Amino acid sequence: MSKARLPEPSSADKAAALALAPVSRETLGRLEAYVDLLLQWQAVTNLVAPSTLPTLWTRHVADSLQLLDLASRAKTFADLGSGGGFPGIVLACALADRPGAHVDLVERNAKKAAFLREALRITGGAGEVHHRDIGDYVNSRAAPVDCVTARALAPLHQLLGFAEPLVRNGAKAVFLKGQDVERELTEATKYWKIKRALHPSRTGGDGCVVEVTEIVRCSMAMPAGGNGA
Repeated sequence: MSKARLPEPSSADKAAALALAPVSRETLGRLEAYVDLLLQWQAVTNLVAPSTLPTLWTRHVADSLQLLDLASRAKTFADLGSGGGFPGIVLACALADRPGAHVDLVERNAKKAAFLREALRITGGAGEVHHRDIGDYVNSRAAPVDCVTARALAPLHQLLGFAEPLVRNGAKAVFLKGQDVERELTEATKYWKIKRALHPSRTGGDGCVVEVTEIVRCSMAMPAGGNGA
């Protein structure tokens, strides 16, 4: 029996995404190569929810690109739990022509790490894949990074635990979050004091970006996975 055909991104959605987050012709070419590769791998490896494929450009690509406006001066990024490459590969594609730019893509799943390496290879994106646990990466990262990113990785209180050493070393954190962000913020205050700002998602809906510039532990009790992977 043949495998069911996956839905494809729509041209209208692509146009809408590029209107929300315009990019250069060179960056667009890299993003198109990335999307083509993702669709090839999606047939055998679940990288994104199949139901989101028709709106992949707005739901995933433009959603990732909006982070650049919140970190306009950043050159070095650490993308935690990169998965299928959102936002890490998208950022690497957009930053490929920026001198000194670099994205560390941290992913412990071997299949997804292999996909990320191939995505960087075919796009020429400015990045490197780190196939390891997030805690191992954070604890061994000696040089500071400018910005920490994550999307669909963990509840906010755990993300803050992952990012705290990097933020303490000078990074800004920008996390893409959904409709439960207020509940997650309430839970996070049990463990952390933070300086943060909330930005409505450019792609609409109930999504937002949580921008964090300071993280201080306020309790000895730590949530499970607070500084792990």
